[in-house]
Amino acid sequence: MAPTSTPQTPFGRVLTAMVTPFTADGALDLDGAQRLAAHLVDAGNDGLVVNGTTGESPTTSDAEKAQLVRAVVEAVGDRAHVVAGAGTNDTRHSIELARAAEQAGAHGLLVVTPYYNKPPQEGLRRHFTAIADATGLPVMLYDIPGRSGVAIETETMVRLAEHPRIVANKDAKGDLAAASWAMARSGLAWYSGDDMLNLPLLSIGAAGFVSVVGHVVAPELRALLEAHRSGDVDKAAEIHRRLLPVYTGMFRTQGVITTKAALALQGLPAGPLRLPLIGLTDEETEQLKSDLAAGGVQL
Repeated sequence: MAPTSTPQTPFGRVLTAMVTPFTADGALDLDGAQRLAAHLVDAGNDGLVVNGTTGESPTTSDAEKAQLVRAVVEAVGDRAHVVAGAGTNDTRHSIELARAAEQAGAHGLLVVTPYYNKPPQEGLRRHFTAIADATGLPVMLYDIPGRSGVAIETETMVRLAEHPRIVANKDAKGDLAAASWAMARSGLAWYSGDDMLNLPLLSIGAAGFVSVVGHVVAPELRALLEAHRSGDVDKAAEIHRRLLPVYTGMFRTQGVITTKAALALQGLPAGPLRLPLIGLTDEETEQLKSDLAAGGVQL
């Protein structure tokens, strides 16, 4: 049974976009995934996103994606929202992934803007609507023009919000003005998809985070959120500033690369990356250690 949700927080408040653990030979590590999921929920996450970009979705098969959803739901689905990435730049394929995720027990879908083929806004609207029509699961849009090459414009967001199952947006646009207007006009639940902007987005009405650094600082993210919600903005700002070295260090390169390195340093399941991604050099690992230590992370 899925955890309780509200229109304001349909997927919880503190979610981590979870890496996909692999074994030493590069196979899917389902036992490791269950152990990592339990660790993340114990640390303060009330939601997990699996099969996102941080989960190396470009290099996992459809069958592996379904297996991962099923394993994570089995491990933590009674106490955390499990949201499955189902977005591709092919609407038919995305629908197949969405239906498979629903069958595997996911509580919701994360659907990224189609990448590389750069559809017009009406194409985006039809794409997201077709996926939302394909299952009974609530949908979180994922607006990340830096990766996809096209943004979801505010007018499109407003129209999409009319769909009963499109309930939220993960914002990695980096545009606080656009976010303010889209929140005000669409009524969608808003989640920060850019850790450096977690606090600024909270300040204009975001419900919570879909985080990468939540792998290593989930308690601090929870504390920041609760401080802001209780009106203690000074404390929230202090936590934000304390986490700046972590935000910087975890994004010196692709987040999944640094995250898997950080988890390995902590003895947690992660494993290697699949090409074309590669691990950190020794020098980069030392820099990561320094960044995390500066942000108070125990290794």
